[in-house]
Amino acid sequence: MKVILLENVRKVGSIGDVIDVKRGFARNYLISKKKALFASKENIKGVEKIKLKLSKKDQEKKKEARNIQEKLQNKEFEVKKLSTENKELYGSVKPTEIAKILTEREKIQINPSMIQPVKEIKSLGTFKVILNLHSEIQSEIYIRVVSEENTK
Repeated sequence: MKVILLENVRKVGSIGDVIDVKRGFARNYLISKKKALFASKENIKGVEKIKLKLSKKDQEKKKEARNIQEKLQNKEFEVKKLSTENKELYGSVKPTEIAKILTEREKIQINPSMIQPVKEIKSLGTFKVILNLHSEIQSEIYIRVVSEENTK
């Protein structure tokens, strides 16, 4: 299925590119998230006209992502979780929880889908987490998981 990209998408293409992707990816992700349009003749002409506006919007997003990257790069955040005697967690630390921590402590809204732990956080220790802030900008933070003592 041919689509026209309305924004830069990592490993897919740039604004205004007419690309051929699988139907499911086009329908369920690119078009539903307003990252692309069906590649009809009218849409191709329309995108050519608004390409400049889309580039400006992308530059603003990129600038915002750079600011967030500078704020968060290599910062460490502490999470208290209940754990067993052999340092395993009851459950794991999920991207939604990391997004909530960033909102509370740094006042930065990050979509959980942009948060990518390098490996699953299921035990105590320090873990590297990659934030995909923009198609060209990534930031690294560290999540330190410490034991929450039962104070009953």
